[in-house]
Amino acid sequence: MTPELQHSPLEAAHQALGARLVPFAGWYMPVQYTSILAEHHAVRSQAGIFDISHMGQFIVSGPGCAAWLNRLLTNNIDKLALGQGQYTLMLNERGGVIDDLIAYRSGETEFFLVVNASMIEEDFFWLASHQDPDVILRNESELWAGMAVQGPRASAIFAAACPGEPLPPRNGYATTAAAAIVCRTGYTGEDGFEFFCPAAEAIAAWDGFIAAGASPCGLGARDTLRLEMGYPLNGNDLSPERSPIEAGLGFFVDLTKPDFIGRDVLLSQKSAGPAVKLCAIQYTDKGAPPRAHYPVLATDGTLLGELASGVLSPSLMTGIAMAYLPTAFSQLGTPLQIDVRGRQFPAIVVKKPFYKAK
Repeated sequence: MTPELQHSPLEAAHQALGARLVPFAGWYMPVQYTSILAEHHAVRSQAGIFDISHMGQFIVSGPGCAAWLNRLLTNNIDKLALGQGQYTLMLNERGGVIDDLIAYRSGETEFFLVVNASMIEEDFFWLASHQDPDVILRNESELWAGMAVQGPRASAIFAAACPGEPLPPRNGYATTAAAAIVCRTGYTGEDGFEFFCPAAEAIAAWDGFIAAGASPCGLGARDTLRLEMGYPLNGNDLSPERSPIEAGLGFFVDLTKPDFIGRDVLLSQKSAGPAVKLCAIQYTDKGAPPRAHYPVLATDGTLLGELASGVLSPSLMTGIAMAYLPTAFSQLGTPLQIDVRGRQFPAIVVKKPFYKAK
């Protein structure tokens, strides 16, 4: 039996704007309003707004919450000052990725976690199953609506829509007078912020940002934007079978911490070198759009793996993708072939990001 889809508190606004809604991560979400190409370029040149109400929000508090989170997450929570956030990962005992998330220090003994939509229940169960007695863990995902305003004009749009309110610095966290949460983060490579408010206030906030100049954008553009930056998507580029070292996310792993779940496996991988690496791959000529699961071949036709993610880049107008490849084939400039339904298209391993935001 197929689980019933969840509905965003912004769904009526999407329908009024003529969005095409599709199932995504257990939710009914807008994939596009006009076209993925137009929405992508709106974010790169001006500003777009995305519904991120499907993302999960956890509150972790208590006198021992920082030490507890440091045993469950790869990055070092102790480095966060009040009002700062960091990208981090939650691992299983094998060093595989359960989820990637952002943790913000919202109080001296309180943290605000934003997790992926498809992982809300699993993440909460994992955290609860390791919970210390002096730690309070709350899943507030159903209480909040979320929207992300991204693009060069994001700060001007915030100033117009929320006059007098603080826009925190990069990776920062702040609250408004009306108790909304503003995080200076995003998933596009552009400047921007994520805005969380009570679900009942969602449409008014959404309409306010659009009136200030943000163009509504769907999940299609969100995917092309994040892949141009080489940002991973959990479930595609990250999985319980792949570690942050293999995924090239070692920068977000603090191996100097004495103890966190998966640490010993990561230490071994870092010492010996991973057998595979998540590589950025770009077509060297025109070709059919690359998609997840398309085979990746060596120039002699040997199967090396399959694409984890792939799109036609609207900014570069060529195919870009990521795939786990044997280390011997992970060097920059390594020639490859992407098999698209029996046709091979030449590509090479390139450096991330594919696109550098201006």
